[in-house]
Amino acid sequence: MADKPSIVLVHGFWGGAAHWSNVIVELNKRGFGRLHAVENPLTSLADDAERTRKMVRQIDGPVLLVGHSYGGAVITEAGDLPNVAGLVYIAAFAPDAGESPGAISQEMPPAAFENIAPDSDGYLWIRQDKFHESFCQDLSADEALVMAVTQKAPLGSTFGDNVTAPAWKKKPCWYQVSTQDRMIHPDNERRMAQRMTPRAIVELDASHASLASLPGPVVDLIEKAAGELQG
Repeated sequence: MADKPSIVLVHGFWGGAAHWSNVIVELNKRGFGRLHAVENPLTSLADDAERTRKMVRQIDGPVLLVGHSYGGAVITEAGDLPNVAGLVYIAAFAPDAGESPGAISQEMPPAAFENIAPDSDGYLWIRQDKFHESFCQDLSADEALVMAVTQKAPLGSTFGDNVTAPAWKKKPCWYQVSTQDRMIHPDNERRMAQRMTPRAIVELDASHASLASLPGPVVDLIEKAAGELQG
């Protein structure tokens, strides 16, 4: 059997590459030795997609891109490289051509939408006192506090950037829905997943931060995708 593909993890808004910490540890335990996590600037979809492409281009052999939240839009835009073998979406945006995460959210606003606010410099933040209940209600108060204080705010304009050529139309994909998600409406996740006709849709009883609260089941899906790509 061929070697496991390299895994490239792509974070979303309000966090950095370290949001994947629990997934990274679990992947390593299961024998995935070639792990990478992009640190996106969150300044525009074009910037974030190019940062992701640069990392993928440095990797020899097949790559499985895994995106969380807005990171799903990034892998949708950046997944056109020849060595990208597949895409895994973790409670993520999967826009079609001409769609943006912001427009998708406006169509079906999530429960915590009102807890997001811009600052005077145009960056979007989740209110610290609302972060736990909005983003990661299934984590401990201490874990949520660290996430709230260290949140990485995107430029608000990034939310409105449209995808150009969706990679999920050409590459195999897998999708995990978080049924208790308050940052992306769960029905929006289901809608985006179903139209991709993915190889699998998995629903987890989890918050938006399923990558932190349920790393085992999340890695189950990544491992399934990797195994199917190996053939």
